[in-house]
Amino acid sequence: MAPLQVEVYNPNGKYRVISTKPMPGTRWINLLIEQDCRLEICTQKKTILSVEDIISLIGDKCDGVIGQLTEDWGETLFSALSRAGGKAFSNMAVGYNNVDVNAANKYGVAVGNTPGVLTETTAELAASLSLAAARRIVEADEFMRAGLYDGWLPHLFVGNLLKGQTVGVIGAGRIGSAYARMMVEGFKMNLIYYDLYQSTRLEKFVTAYGQFLKANGEQPVTWKRASSMDEVLREADVISLHPVLDKTTYHLVNKERLAMMKKEAILVNCSRGPVVDEVALVEHLKANPMFRVGLDVFEDEPYMKPGLGEMKNAIVVPHIASASKWTREGMATLAALNVLGKIKGYPVWADPNNVEPFLNESSRPPAASPSIVNSKALGLPVSKL
Repeated sequence: MAPLQVEVYNPNGKYRVISTKPMPGTRWINLLIEQDCRLEICTQKKTILSVEDIISLIGDKCDGVIGQLTEDWGETLFSALSRAGGKAFSNMAVGYNNVDVNAANKYGVAVGNTPGVLTETTAELAASLSLAAARRIVEADEFMRAGLYDGWLPHLFVGNLLKGQTVGVIGAGRIGSAYARMMVEGFKMNLIYYDLYQSTRLEKFVTAYGQFLKANGEQPVTWKRASSMDEVLREADVISLHPVLDKTTYHLVNKERLAMMKKEAILVNCSRGPVVDEVALVEHLKANPMFRVGLDVFEDEPYMKPGLGEMKNAIVVPHIASASKWTREGMATLAALNVLGKIKGYPVWADPNNVEPFLNESSRPPAASPSIVNSKALGLPVSKL
């Protein structure tokens, strides 16, 4: 097969690093070049590179690879990278469903990810989808562009007021909590959440905000930690899903659980596609025209289940939760520094969720890999900084 198109930076660099895709910003490129890396960025016009494509990029000598969530990093690629002398791989993503970490361990390859920069931006997209669904913005926009608007009407695109309604959060980790705060503080919604762990900081925030509102003569907001997920589904008006994807959360929202929800509820998913049974969701949307959904992720990306794209009460966007300029440039920087750190023999940063020091453009990043998911398995030293 013909060689893939690549763009080469610093051709005489000592370490050969591959990026399977061009990534936003230039800081990540400069950080690698400054540390004597020859960087090759694959510029082939092909959305998802195959295992064979990546093997051809790795070639005979490669010190590390920056890859993407859409690629299949398993036994084949890690053995190829290891044979080429490579010791580092980083996803430009916080998730690593695409990586067989056991295979990486077997070949002694460090696996990096990019947490700490996606929290607010993902929560902001979940909030955007919540609002767009509540106020039927996409439907209304299509109506307007189709030239159908011929004058104001009392019933035209009537949606839901969020103020005083209840927002339900399934999974109150960093992203779920950030989203909850936005909806409570921004729209004065009451909170009900379900999580295996108590989110004390979130509870304290809502309590304090409620007291602040009351002191100003306004209706205070309230919070409640639900004893089951079903309780959230029954009581909330807007529900956002923020669980991790594992065997227990596959099809967490199925036909039975959709039936528990209010007829005019709004469901938002910016976590992982398989958390929702998409076929059941399409049926529910058909049967309940006032039920609305906002989806950033899908069960079989990049495809949608039949019928979903035709539903007026569904808002669908192509996995863009992390797509703010600051976040994507930050992800590129962290992925590059994960690979660089392993190549240079740096220790691993102690707190992968506190990555501010790596993102400050006016100073040199710490001599550490920001986040290596298999650092314990490989016995890598931890930074004392």
